Amino acid sequence: MAERLRGGRTLDSGTRKEKRVTRIATRTLTCGMTVVIEPMAGVRSCALTWLVPAGAAHDPEDRLGLSTLWAELLMRGAGGLDSRAHADACDAIGMSRSAECGPHFLRISATMLGDRLLDGLPLLADMVRRPRFDPDSLEPARELALMGIEALKDEPQERCALLARTRHHPAPLNRSVLGTVEGLGAITQSDVVDGWAARAVPEGSLLGIAGAVDADRTVDALERLTSGWRGSRQEPALGPTPARVYHHEQDDTASQVQILLMTDGPADPDSNSLLERISASVLSGGMSGRLFTEVREKRGLCYSVSASYAADKRYGTLVAYVGTTPERAQESLDVLSAELGQIRSAEGCVSKDEFRRAIVGMKSGVVFSGESTGARAAAIVSDFYRRGRARSLGEIAAEIDRVTLDDVNGYLAARQNGAFTIQTLGPKALTPPS
Repeated sequence: MAERLRGGRTLDSGTRKEKRVTRIATRTLTCGMTVVIEPMAGVRSCALTWLVPAGAAHDPEDRLGLSTLWAELLMRGAGGLDSRAHADACDAIGMSRSAECGPHFLRISATMLGDRLLDGLPLLADMVRRPRFDPDSLEPARELALMGIEALKDEPQERCALLARTRHHPAPLNRSVLGTVEGLGAITQSDVVDGWAARAVPEGSLLGIAGAVDADRTVDALERLTSGWRGSRQEPALGPTPARVYHHEQDDTASQVQILLMTDGPADPDSNSLLERISASVLSGGMSGRLFTEVREKRGLCYSVSASYAADKRYGTLVAYVGTTPERAQESLDVLSAELGQIRSAEGCVSKDEFRRAIVGMKSGVVFSGESTGARAAAIVSDFYRRGRARSLGEIAAEIDRVTLDDVNGYLAARQNGAFTIQTLGPKALTPPS
């Protein structure tokens, strides 16, 4: 039976094949960098995601924020072009680009017309291999980074999330990608230049390209652009798992209370990761999700409530959030915690309607991501990092098709949530549920 999705496209549940067949090419360049390329029929654009092993987890302990400075400085000129000239060269070929810091990687993203990719690759390669890092740019970049930390005062939800991640994840994956005031203040020009030379290496870097792209011609161009590039970087060792306990951050000026619960889930390569994702969708699938219905609609306890699951190749995390008023904070925490346990019980197991909505939503997301070359470039390179190979849209849809309601409820019945890290931010500490 074929399920029709937006735009007239279909995914056939019987044959479990996409109507638009794609083939993903994975190549290892001479320098050691892995390139994952997905040509996409029917599009004129292409997108690129370049992961460089220079994320916040790699920052020196006394230089936290170095990776955030790199993300800004990489946009300020490369090769023989200063900041303005490099931006003009990108504009001339219609290429937009960005750089951002994550826990593991510094991510460089770009989009352009497919027939301009070979013109854009030298400009992007210069950003990685020959950034200018002009001394005059360091202080403006530092000021922007410090402003990002200062802005957290006006973003209580984000501040609560950062505190929870700091206290839940093992070091160094618990670091804020914003860095610290002390770390940013200690960074010198030589830290920027020498650190990048040590961190921006081919072995450990991953490059994903999707869209109107010729794989062979692209690989040939990349071989030329990376000739002579050498080096490798290992992933950082993880520290001990922190205790799962309650933490409160006092904020007497707040008229709201932020509540965030985190517990461990399966890592992404685990066969249960898809079942965890489906259960999170049942909890937080828009206005029909359980948390919205039980916490907000029936009881009127909060203005915002959600749950999400995120996974890496070494760990996974289920996160539940509620934003409410001080008067209703304790009840909101109690009900949120109860709902996270209720879905694992025989009385609260996932219903047929909930399962159907979750599956349709996930398959719709798969198809819609296939309309975006940027989403596909990011997805295939992320897939390769976590699983060692990239999956096509058809393969992902087939995996979803194979899941049954009994699979989900059986998994939830056997799943042990384990201890929660609970983080609250507001004028008064709460009593954590037992």
